[in-house]
Amino acid sequence: MPRPKIAPGKTPAPPVRTISKTDKEMLFKGVTCALIGLVILLAPYVARSTSVRELMAQVTLVGWFALVLGLAFLVNYALRRFKAQRGAR
Repeated sequence: MPRPKIAPGKTPAPPVRTISKTDKEMLFKGVTCALIGLVILLAPYVARSTSVRELMAQVTLVGWFALVLGLAFLVNYALRRFKAQRGAR
């Protein structure tokens, strides 16, 4: 099939890069987990009730796990998008 002719001085438009469903899910999971982790880690400093402070202080390990997991999802998303952009060039 012949290539379409382009007018002199004009460059063709770059191909449209769409985000796949897997990438969207990865981004959603990353943001959600990171936010949950941040809320759990910051709750003892914001809570007014002493019982809530004590409870949230006991689950800091869960907060750190959620934050690290969310960041891992976000890094994975960024790497996939970077590889997709490099492959499209």
